Amino acid sequence: MSRSYLFTSESVTEGHPDKVCDQISDTIIDTLLHHDDQSRVAAEVVVNTGLVLITGEITSQANVNFVDLARKKIAEIGYTDADNGFSADSCSVLIALDQQSADIAQGVTQAHEQRKSSSDDDLDKIGAGDQGIMFGFACDETPELMPLPISLAHRFSHRLATVRKTGDLSYLRPDGKTQVSIVYEDGIPVGIDTILISTQHDETIGSLTSNNDVQNKIKSDLWDAVILPVLKDFNIESSENTRFLVNPTGKFVIGGPQGDAGLTGRKIIVDTYGGYSRHGGGAFSGKDPTKVDRSAAYACRYVAKNIVAAGLAKKCEVQVSYAIGVARPVSIFIDTFGTSKVDEIKLLEIIKELFELRPAGIIQNFRLRQLPAERNGRFYQDTAVYGHFGRDDLDLPWESTDKAMVLNQAFSINV
Repeated sequence: MSRSYLFTSESVTEGHPDKVCDQISDTIIDTLLHHDDQSRVAAEVVVNTGLVLITGEITSQANVNFVDLARKKIAEIGYTDADNGFSADSCSVLIALDQQSADIAQGVTQAHEQRKSSSDDDLDKIGAGDQGIMFGFACDETPELMPLPISLAHRFSHRLATVRKTGDLSYLRPDGKTQVSIVYEDGIPVGIDTILISTQHDETIGSLTSNNDVQNKIKSDLWDAVILPVLKDFNIESSENTRFLVNPTGKFVIGGPQGDAGLTGRKIIVDTYGGYSRHGGGAFSGKDPTKVDRSAAYACRYVAKNIVAAGLAKKCEVQVSYAIGVARPVSIFIDTFGTSKVDEIKLLEIIKELFELRPAGIIQNFRLRQLPAERNGRFYQDTAVYGHFGRDDLDLPWESTDKAMVLNQAFSINV
């Protein structure tokens, strides 16, 4: 029996208050690892009107001016005018940092395997920085093997920021959100039902002063400068039934940290798969790679993406779980939602053989402590907005499909 349904995902721009916090937190990670690649970091940021609070636990040999770092990132995002309620130059930046707990540190520095069984495997050295469950996902709906709703939502958000920064739509301000509802028929995306954009803007645009005129101008401009270029890139068209909603409240002048407080780690569904896949609950930003909330989620994506890229399944979800201070995963689970071309028990066995899921192995294979020289000290902060997965604008190691051929050969499947 045919089944038709809608599925919706959202994204936010870099000026969204929560994303401001994520980017500051991950800029702290980049800076500390650049100067001391053994830094242990759990950096949390809070923003509100005129206020930035940096808190958490940091153990590092690096000497960093956190106040200056935060101000530079805020200015880069676009908050440079105090008249807009939040500005890099005028906001207060408060620092409240402690060192990592010694109880946690001992389990990370020397894993349970080495403390209890004298393992001489270097990859058993680092224990998981916390207990928890992590998921990774991939599907064949887009070339980057991501669900279509979140891919479109991210592209709209990224394009929204681009036309603001280039001056093409200079009246836009940094805060914004997008949302896309996709029509599915029997699990296959077939059209766009609704596109929603809420974007912060100047109160007047040129000679336009009435609220209706301003909103009509924004809607028309966004369709031409944001929506159509993205849809062209995706080779997908809207239909006459596609709804396009812009600033449904009728006005979005007060935004950013003035409009809402922000906090690191509050956009975990935006960061991953837009709700299309399950989530373990742990955030990524502000955490060094010994925290498996981050590094193991990257590894799970790597596993799932290679399985789909190998043609072994149309969609795949991978779950791992860890115990704090223990290197090896407590459990590994795989679900291909009935799309697998091979036996899932055999597939799980090969995953355990082929993919390294211990924290030290993940860090080593993805070089998560050695920031790429060509990125000029930027790595984690660039993942903090527009998603950690499916990014064809960033060379992210967990997005590689270098294991697809090996998986393909293991099952003698021609794709």
